[in-house]
Amino acid sequence: MDRRVIINADDFGLCDGVNKAVAQAHTDGVLTSATIMANMSAAHEAVKIAKKLPNLGIGVHLNLTEGRPLSKDTCIDRLLDADGQFACSSAKLSLFSLAGHKIREAIRAELAAQIQWVIDNGLKPTHLDSHKHIHTFPQLFSIVCQLAGRFQIPAIRWPFEPKELSQIPWPLTGADGRKRAQKIRIMARINRVQNSDFLKTDALFGIAHTGKIDVNFFKAVALYNSAATAEVMTHPGFADGLDPGKTRLLHQRKVELEALCSRKTKQYFEDAGVKLVHYGKL
Repeated sequence: MDRRVIINADDFGLCDGVNKAVAQAHTDGVLTSATIMANMSAAHEAVKIAKKLPNLGIGVHLNLTEGRPLSKDTCIDRLLDADGQFACSSAKLSLFSLAGHKIREAIRAELAAQIQWVIDNGLKPTHLDSHKHIHTFPQLFSIVCQLAGRFQIPAIRWPFEPKELSQIPWPLTGADGRKRAQKIRIMARINRVQNSDFLKTDALFGIAHTGKIDVNFFKAVALYNSAATAEVMTHPGFADGLDPGKTRLLHQRKVELEALCSRKTKQYFEDAGVKLVHYGKL
């Protein structure tokens, strides 16, 4: 069976350190895709980098929990603090999205603005995913599907990580990672029932192993992954511009970059006959 793997870098545009790492991981390594945080300070530079890397698939990393909004619609104020920054944690956002149509109206307006920004800056998004997996909340998933149709974006990340990834022979994970993967797996199943039109993969790897992705993890993806088409979620980066108060992935980002560029990682995929692609090539 032919196997295809998408290796995506989340948080493109978060800061200079992440942007540099994404470029290096694609040029020197196995990275095939990246998703832009359109409302973050280094997003313009991410666009410039993306335009120099025509073989790198570019999607939109939808974000409602960090930074300032792009939308000028006054309804967005419901999502902000007094300083104009996004005020909700992902947990609060999931609850508020159930509260009524006004909150969902604000969410729809901001997510549309982020997608439009990427398009207006000359990029054609291959897919949509999200910061902190917010697009998997059932109420938000419906909105994201509507926006994918509106902007003619063919794919949305399906965050279904098989529970086998938390067991031997896969690298060990922590209890928090297993719980996180289990919760998101439940929502992924609901998402598929809601609308499967934009779901193009069979699995996502990297949820339970967030903070633990290294060369051994990629070896397991090459050897033990049985999905026909899978996505690997990564977070490569250098420390430049990272705020320790806003991300738990600091040193780990450098580890992931090194793993993405490792000769061993490349060899594992080659030996296993895995085809590395991005969403635009599915």
